[in-house]
Amino acid sequence: MPSYTVTVATGSQWFAGTDDYIYITLVGTERCSEKTLLDKALYNDFERGAVDSYNVSVGEDLGEIVLVKIEKKKYWMQDDWYCKYITVKTPSGDYVEFPCFRWLVGNKEVVLRDGRGQLPQNDKISLVKQHRQAELEMRRKNYRWQEWQPGFPMSIDATRHKDLPRDVQFDSEKGADFVLNYSKAIENLFVNQFMHMFQTSWTDFADFEKIFVRIKNTISEYVMQHWKEDFMFGYQFLNGCNPVMIKKCTKLPDKFPVTNEMVSVSLERELTLEQEVEAGNIYIVDYEDLEGISPNCTDPCTLQYLAAPICLLYKNVQNKIMPIAIQLRQTPGKDNPIFLPTDGQYDWLLAKIWVRSSDFHYHQNVTHLLRTHLITEVFAIAMYRQLPAVHPVYKLLIPHVRFTIAINTKAREQLICECGIFDKANATGGGGHVQMIQKSMKNLTFRSLCFPDMIKARGMDNKEEVPSYFYRDDGYQVWEATKSFVSDVVRFYYTSDEMLQEDVEIQAFIKDVCSFGMQDYDYCEFPKSLKSREELVEYLSVIVFTASAQHAAVNFGQYDWCSWIPNSPSTMRMPPPSQKGWATVDLIMNSLPDRGRSSWHLGAVWALSQYQDNELLLGTYPDEHFIEKSVKTAMEKFRKQLAEITSTIKKRNEGKKLPYYNMSPDKIPNSVAV
Repeated sequence: MPSYTVTVATGSQWFAGTDDYIYITLVGTERCSEKTLLDKALYNDFERGAVDSYNVSVGEDLGEIVLVKIEKKKYWMQDDWYCKYITVKTPSGDYVEFPCFRWLVGNKEVVLRDGRGQLPQNDKISLVKQHRQAELEMRRKNYRWQEWQPGFPMSIDATRHKDLPRDVQFDSEKGADFVLNYSKAIENLFVNQFMHMFQTSWTDFADFEKIFVRIKNTISEYVMQHWKEDFMFGYQFLNGCNPVMIKKCTKLPDKFPVTNEMVSVSLERELTLEQEVEAGNIYIVDYEDLEGISPNCTDPCTLQYLAAPICLLYKNVQNKIMPIAIQLRQTPGKDNPIFLPTDGQYDWLLAKIWVRSSDFHYHQNVTHLLRTHLITEVFAIAMYRQLPAVHPVYKLLIPHVRFTIAINTKAREQLICECGIFDKANATGGGGHVQMIQKSMKNLTFRSLCFPDMIKARGMDNKEEVPSYFYRDDGYQVWEATKSFVSDVVRFYYTSDEMLQEDVEIQAFIKDVCSFGMQDYDYCEFPKSLKSREELVEYLSVIVFTASAQHAAVNFGQYDWCSWIPNSPSTMRMPPPSQKGWATVDLIMNSLPDRGRSSWHLGAVWALSQYQDNELLLGTYPDEHFIEKSVKTAMEKFRKQLAEITSTIKKRNEGKKLPYYNMSPDKIPNSVAV
């Protein structure tokens, strides 16, 4: 009587094991086995982290094993189980791997394909074609689109984290609890005493050290010491946590009437302002998306204010980016002066603080939330809806959307919801953040997510012109390594462009992203289909890069650059100045966040800058969705390239007072999970 040896691996995360009954059915090309209970006498089966083997006897050979059916039935109380994989050893001694990496909840049945990636047109057996279709039909019922706010990218149809499908929930919900994490941050930072001191201003800049001094690192301490200096202000546009705003200025906009007379003292090459523009030495940052955004009014005791500044920057002879003019509103006029470095000390400082505050809002709402979190969720939902687990693109993307739907759902539940944590300390809370995203959606094109295109569109691609733009330089390296890896995988499965065109599932995925995820907005310019492998490589590279490197670059530096409150105020409590000569230390203190809001802000940037306990870094794929040697070789090549990039970045950073490591692969998680 033929016998098959079945090896079952249980996950090692908390509560992965089960005491429920587990049954297995082997499905072959000739016939099926009987449903068999996997149970060993006097043995605790399916414990957390266990790898257990069982014999399944059959009357006749089953032929090629094409499917494995697992069923979980209640023993005493429902006990969820996380199955990593199943390996079947056939009577002839061959091994067939069946990746699972999913939860079995309740009395659930899961049917697994073997681990080889398969395009839909390559499936010829009716049984596996039916399974493929049934899997997608079930997924589409579980992963439904929902519009959380009008004009937003679509999100998952789930109000709370616990309403999500178990496979996309956090292993431990506690780890994703914003309220708990913020409370931990506030306790760790020893700022409890200031938490409820709203409306109470700090006395001077040194007073902020009462909440800052407890935790220091190289960059945050350097920021505290040098934040007032113009070089530090300019440097942050290149390598701070929002390095995506600075553009080369090819023509001064009419709404920003800076003259040569205003700034000539700041120019160092004996050229006029117009000549400096022509020479490529003038840069601009424009926060026009903040124009008309309603400031937070959830606290009637504290008026809060926003501005939409424009800042002109100059590359001096030392190649440092220096501010030379700031206008705090979009419309020029007598009540909207252009502030200059030659103005009074506090006038100029207050103008720079307003720019830094505006940068904070744009960073949090657009660069970070919209352009990494929300857009990655769109890709993730479309992937679950349109690509079965056997599809090679599903296998490629699944590590890069790990916990993204969960963290975004938690954010909508606790952080950015009405009366959420975001309202407590941010001037764009109370609905302003929603308005900002709705407005910024019009600039969210597919090409703007493609890293080289995004850099080039801002005129920042020439390394000789701006030699210290480390975000760009490191990003190029990681982008190319990512694209090379994606290309290796794509070309292994698609040997021609025609194979891509015939793949109805990948075309449905691309269309779902555009037509549903991005709601078919004309201005988004997301493709609805792909015709060449090169297009697919770029598309998938955008997804992987956005979820990993781009998110890391704009997220994990938040404590570095934003923990010194005057450098990145989350709110301003006085309106932007309409005249010169008014600014004093007292006015600045009364404008900056009060003690309570400062404490909430500090807790937020500390919590958001922390890595998950079980973080998986870029190129680390412990869940073996792929079993083919060629793909595993591509993974090893990818990891080697990333290690070389890490080494290069470490050497460059040696001895630097301001090291840049936010794009270093050893600090880039695979996915958006915090």
